[in-house]
Amino acid sequence: MSVHAFTSCSYSYLNRARVLASTLRRQHPDWVIWLVMTDKEPKKFRFDLETEDFDRIVTAEDLFSTETDQWLFGHDIVEACTAVKGRACTHILSDPDCEKLVYFDPDIAVFNPMTEVIDLLDDYSIVLTPHQTEPDAKADKRAIRDNEITSLDYGVFNLGFVAMANDDEGQRFAQWWDDRLHDWCHDRLDIGLFVDQKWCNLVPCFFDRVKVLRDPGYNVASWNLSQRVMRYDETGTALINDRPLRFYHFTKLGPVGDVMTQRFARDNVEIYELWWWYRNAVEAASTSDIPKGWWYYGTFSNGEKIPKPVREMYRARGDLRAAFPNPRKAGKRSFYTWLVENTDMISNPQHRGFEAV
Repeated sequence: MSVHAFTSCSYSYLNRARVLASTLRRQHPDWVIWLVMTDKEPKKFRFDLETEDFDRIVTAEDLFSTETDQWLFGHDIVEACTAVKGRACTHILSDPDCEKLVYFDPDIAVFNPMTEVIDLLDDYSIVLTPHQTEPDAKADKRAIRDNEITSLDYGVFNLGFVAMANDDEGQRFAQWWDDRLHDWCHDRLDIGLFVDQKWCNLVPCFFDRVKVLRDPGYNVASWNLSQRVMRYDETGTALINDRPLRFYHFTKLGPVGDVMTQRFARDNVEIYELWWWYRNAVEAASTSDIPKGWWYYGTFSNGEKIPKPVREMYRARGDLRAAFPNPRKAGKRSFYTWLVENTDMISNPQHRGFEAV
């Protein structure tokens, strides 16, 4: 019996997933590392598992079979790569070798052993990390707004990480999560949803043996930097608030991430050095054979981008799903042709023209 871990992404995020896998492999060479790929290869690129730090790859088609294209059409790329996580959990937990399972977002890097989490799964079935583990100061209204109020909107727990034991309660959680993500993994703050995260607000209510891990060394990111300080000890070990830095969540690599890091890391030079390392690691893991922003399921078969309002309308209307079971296909009597002839949603992608539910 062994520990299994997985991440979920499209090929446009493979460079980040590679960094995760290499750092995880360095800390835990005995773990079985899975890549869950909700995408198909670009024409000039071939994924070779033998040259990667992943042990196994499973695709959305492997997980969802004949419903894959129709189901994925109702999701944008973030929703899709998130929605597969529940099904991936049930799939991996069905492996007789899997004793414990850990999920990481692809934009995470692991810097110290995760042994503590694995030991916790001897006593607990589910381990979650909250966005914040300490309240911001009353006078720091910007931090309260950016961090605590945002958590009220987007979810108490950051589901860039979750761990579960392969026991009855862990399996029950995985099945419930799969059920909810299959039907409700949408970015719909107006009805109280943000992909998978807000569902897991309910986990301590629905399940037993749930551990809320408040160690500041886990899931370090912009949303908790106001309360966390990084330094190195005399042996070179990365510490957060004098606890080992287990993993850092490099969300929003680019201008947005830079702004939020500067806002809350302030003069903590070690954080900026860590970001410098990460940018270089992602660049080294990149390949020109994958076009920027590539996602096979992001366009109709004629290459035209699928607007998000079109996806929302398709998933909201059973008549359209029945009439057009292959919605990506363009041509005569296709969903694409119907859209052109009956709506302006192709020529005017921002136009909704319906009420999504």
